[in-house]
Amino acid sequence: MSHYTWNAADYEKHSGAQQQWARELIDKLTLSGTEHLLDVGCGEGKVTAELARYLPAGQIIGIDSAAEMIRLAQKRYPRHAHPNLSFSVMDARSITFAQRFDVVFSNAALHWIKDHRPVLAGIYQSLKPGGRILLQMGGQGNAAAMVAVLDECMAQPAWQPYFHDFDFPYGFFGAETYRTLLTEAGFNIGRIEMIPKTMEQNGKAGLMGWLRTTWLPYTQRLPQNLRETFIENIADHYLAQYPLTAAGKAQVGMMRIEIEASRPL
Repeated sequence: MSHYTWNAADYEKHSGAQQQWARELIDKLTLSGTEHLLDVGCGEGKVTAELARYLPAGQIIGIDSAAEMIRLAQKRYPRHAHPNLSFSVMDARSITFAQRFDVVFSNAALHWIKDHRPVLAGIYQSLKPGGRILLQMGGQGNAAAMVAVLDECMAQPAWQPYFHDFDFPYGFFGAETYRTLLTEAGFNIGRIEMIPKTMEQNGKAGLMGWLRTTWLPYTQRLPQNLRETFIENIADHYLAQYPLTAAGKAQVGMMRIEIEASRPL
């Protein structure tokens, strides 16, 4: 995650769907208000700050490997105004907390990591006995239509030289694979669910904004001066196959995997 250069402010503008999905996830947490909670892959912190409002007598720490994101989060939500909320630069593959949290939460982040064994080991270690996790991320088949369009565009003569050793960058897991990972990490499994969703962006400009801010493993292989042309090329190809709705929305079919599990007492 950390070797991409994030534009945190631009991401914030184009991550409305992630925030909407996070709110649906927060509703499933049923917090009492006293918990200590860890938000893994907190980005620029707006979801973490929303969670903090549910924890008036608790504490929440947001971690992200991108220093740009954490800087923006700390600026947006300073400690003096949000005493129960803090942020730290930390990679999800090397979580250093020990038996500190009642709940570990993650939304739309962990698919950036291909090997989840160190992630789950760190999350397990960070939980108090009896502590629980609620994770949602891209799952098997996520954004399949967009991935297919990206494959087509990458193969074009203009772009192909930049992708000759390209390896698919995301960890999009199916339910059975994730069940095995959780079991190996020592968790008691509550629920693993594959959830189809539709992401909507405002027109071609919104689609390009989403591509620019979240498909960095593709776009950052190109020199800076070619990236916007590449992004527009992807958007045009996608919209030729999947036109805007009557309301002017670009729609992308997504598949999320949602996990509830706990550390045994």
